[in-house]
Amino acid sequence: MTLRTIDSLGSLAGTRIVVRCDLNVPLKDGVITDDGRVRASLPTLTALTDQGARVVVVSHLGRPEGAPDAKYSLAPVAARLGELVDVPVAFATDTVGDDATAKVEALQDGEILVLENLRFNPGETSKNEAERTAFAGELAAFADKVVSDGFGVVHRKQASVFELEELRPSAAGLLIAAELDVLDRLTEKPERPYAVVLGGSKVSDKLGVIAHLLPRVDTLLIGGGMLFTFLAAQGHKVGSSLLEADQIETVKGYLAEAAERGVSIVLPTDVVVAASFSADAEHVVAAADAIEDTPFGESGLGLDIGPETAATFAEHIRSSKTVFWNGPMGVFELAPFASGTRAVAQALTEVDGLSVVGGGDSAAAVRQLGFADDRFGHISTGGGASLEFLEGKQLPGLEVLGWQ
Repeated sequence: MTLRTIDSLGSLAGTRIVVRCDLNVPLKDGVITDDGRVRASLPTLTALTDQGARVVVVSHLGRPEGAPDAKYSLAPVAARLGELVDVPVAFATDTVGDDATAKVEALQDGEILVLENLRFNPGETSKNEAERTAFAGELAAFADKVVSDGFGVVHRKQASVFELEELRPSAAGLLIAAELDVLDRLTEKPERPYAVVLGGSKVSDKLGVIAHLLPRVDTLLIGGGMLFTFLAAQGHKVGSSLLEADQIETVKGYLAEAAERGVSIVLPTDVVVAASFSADAEHVVAAADAIEDTPFGESGLGLDIGPETAATFAEHIRSSKTVFWNGPMGVFELAPFASGTRAVAQALTEVDGLSVVGGGDSAAAVRQLGFADDRFGHISTGGGASLEFLEGKQLPGLEVLGWQ
């Protein structure tokens, strides 16, 4: 089966369309600090309102415990959406209650209504299928048809992602279709040379991706906190740096497999080592095999790749035709340890081919460091979903839309 798209839903004029978006944006004191996911939803929402649909937007935000919590309200998101589109945007203060019901009934052709946070209702994320289905039924009462466009949640079997799509004619939005097109290019017939850059804190989060991509890539660049488990697998001491000792043998296996396949795993040759985890901590650049030879000894913390490594990574990236990057190279939130991540991001903007930023912390990093979205081939909206796709897993939120 192939992915069902909006065209499969027929005429949309005057119909009520519930759209499952991923508007899980970062907030600070009620203010959106990165509206990338809101802007990523615009093509689908505009396509629907242009056809005269009455659009009901549903999404989660954060991790409320199945009950209303003001700090996780979607009200700021609805306000931002209203600034970005040329049609009226209303907001319901509940999800399936009296206010939502009244405002859905009042919707006119080409207008948008945002319902309050789905996760204020325990049925959204319940482990019990009957509870999820019951909540999905309440959402379905607002819909003639359903469009699923929250790529960041398609790896979750949740009421608005799976059961709702079974209860009404459903299709994927433009964002999901675009994400799948890019991810398919990364896994099926990538243009070579093909490099994958992996960072982030834990190697255990990336094991499935490494296993699935090793037969497909030419070069694998390892940074972030996970690099120390790789260094330990080579017999190096890593001080007090983040280390998953229980993964060392697994990593040794990947290093051996890469050698057999002719895949180049590029590890850092230098590291920024700090006395403590803070922006004003004393820090030095050390060789990757001499972390404990710094003035900090065994207490030294590796918090970023070093300048030599950053230059090497950038060279590999720029010389590739396809690059996928997931996970920062260091603690980019702290200025002294952001240089490695900045170097990787800059190199991705210079790729003569397809450059993909794999969502999550990587997307947050490039925006925080001042890079415009359009400097990259694609910025994914789904960190976890992208990784699970690249692991070769079946994702329930895509299967329900016909994707095989």
